[in-house]
Amino acid sequence: MATTTPLLEARSLHKTYEQAGERVEVLRNIDMTLAKGDFVALLGASGSGKSTLLHCLGLLDHWDSGEILFEGQALSKLSESAQARFRLEKLGFVFQFHHLIPELSAEENVALPASILGVNRSSRARELLDWVGLSHKLKSFPWQLSGGEQQRVALARSLINSPVLLLTDEVTGNLDRSRSEEILGLLRRIHAELGTTILSVTHDEELARSYDSRFRLSEGRLLAKT
Repeated sequence: MATTTPLLEARSLHKTYEQAGERVEVLRNIDMTLAKGDFVALLGASGSGKSTLLHCLGLLDHWDSGEILFEGQALSKLSESAQARFRLEKLGFVFQFHHLIPELSAEENVALPASILGVNRSSRARELLDWVGLSHKLKSFPWQLSGGEQQRVALARSLINSPVLLLTDEVTGNLDRSRSEEILGLLRRIHAELGTTILSVTHDEELARSYDSRFRLSEGRLLAKT
């Protein structure tokens, strides 16, 4: 019988930090699989290791032992430059804090990851800003935008290179319920219309129920998927 290679797979992932002279186990032998097309929330209390796991999966942080595979390829085998290119070409990121460049307009911020690859995608940046409802804010700078608008720019930026996997970390953490629902609605559209696989870290149990399934971390251990 034919088997499908997972999009992303963590095998026995382990990570510790040094804190006040003591070793703290943040991730404890994590086994996790994402299939192409998944729309999954990652839940857990503050300090449970959610963001650390997301950062490891996105090659933004190193892990001590275990392996992460993307479409069957071991990511630890890639050179640093290859990992950087992999992040730009295959992954999209949106964080709680939008990390927009204050000197760049909304359009320029969205186009930035493509320009790093040497590609001019200004027209695509305008399309994405229109898609998130900000066609009237193309030339606005981050300080001229509301918190919800800044997060929508960050979301558009995450899509500029057509990522296979979108990783989000508490993207609604600084927003009220109405704006949180708005961002969640955009994530649903991205999943449904673009076919992007999405893994979202959140502490919001209510929002997490809107995802197709949920992982839960507790004290660095991954509990059964629901």
